[in-house]
Amino acid sequence: MSRWLSLIPLVVLVALAALFIGWSLKRDPSIKPDALVGRPIPETVLPLLTGDQAGPGHLDLKTAGVGKPMLVNVFASWCLPCRAEHPNLMALRARGVAVVGVAWKDRPADTRRFLDELGDPYAMVLVDEDGRAGLDLGITGAPETFAVNAMGEVVAKSSGPLLDDAEIERMVAAIQAPPRPLPTATPR
Repeated sequence: MSRWLSLIPLVVLVALAALFIGWSLKRDPSIKPDALVGRPIPETVLPLLTGDQAGPGHLDLKTAGVGKPMLVNVFASWCLPCRAEHPNLMALRARGVAVVGVAWKDRPADTRRFLDELGDPYAMVLVDEDGRAGLDLGITGAPETFAVNAMGEVVAKSSGPLLDDAEIERMVAAIQAPPRPLPTATPR
């Protein structure tokens, strides 16, 4: 009898593995969570990268665009896909697209070295050393980019590095789209 009891954990483990495999086979990996699209970007206050230090200035992620459309790019110096997308971010800056960087789970000195080595495509860099903004944004990893309109609303999201020209143009077009007209009062 005790021999059969020792097999119970193994049976439970096999059952859980089968459930996980079944779930992953049904899941469509091309569908990415875009929970923030159509909603305001979170009001997360982060220190600005100043030299190779965080602060002393702080800025709310929502007001980082100062009333203008922007792309918010979550990146890290240790992230290889972030290195791969970096030339495209530099090209966006050259085109006049405002890109705000969020250095996610990265030490400020490492972030500064990364930007000094590859160039700085960002209008500003906010330091998210503890990953709090990443949680607020609902990211799954770096890099991720959010298109934010002038009203502070997330209008598009790209998970993964911005490497595809069509994806880059989709993100730029999203922030350049004219805002919806405000509702006006109708005469009575």
